[in-house]
Amino acid sequence: MREKKIALYPGTFDPITLGHIDIIERAGKIFDGVIVAVAKSNTKKPMFSLEQRKKLIEVATQRFEDVKIIQFDNLLVDLANKLDTKIIIRGLRAVSDFEYELQMGYANASLDANIETIYLMPNLQNAFISSSVVRAILYHGGDVSHLVPKETVPILRGNDVFDI
Repeated sequence: MREKKIALYPGTFDPITLGHIDIIERAGKIFDGVIVAVAKSNTKKPMFSLEQRKKLIEVATQRFEDVKIIQFDNLLVDLANKLDTKIIIRGLRAVSDFEYELQMGYANASLDANIETIYLMPNLQNAFISSSVVRAILYHGGDVSHLVPKETVPILRGNDVFDI
């Protein structure tokens, strides 16, 4: 029996977007399972708490089999080793993402030469979507329903609807 290939998809997901869902879905077709790891990321000063971001992802991915959601606050390489995976998934939308992601991939490889970072591009209709765009629209009271998973829209529209 062959060993299951589990991919780790880390990020801040502040909040999760259709672009993220696209990457999760594509990774799920390639690997036996996907672990979505929500980073605490205090340095980025997220709009949503770690628990809220995890809850949004759980709601948005409930239809997927073999997708697990966790949170973390340590080195990604240490998390990968703890989870016994050597595959990290990252999304690339544009050339501007590439430089940063390449740098991070090399940094992770310098910490563990067995780590493989695989870059997936979202489909064209999701290529322009970023969490920062969604946050800006939310901040100004705009409609983000075309940018985020439909299951998360009611939660994002009300600031006090999180039951965590």
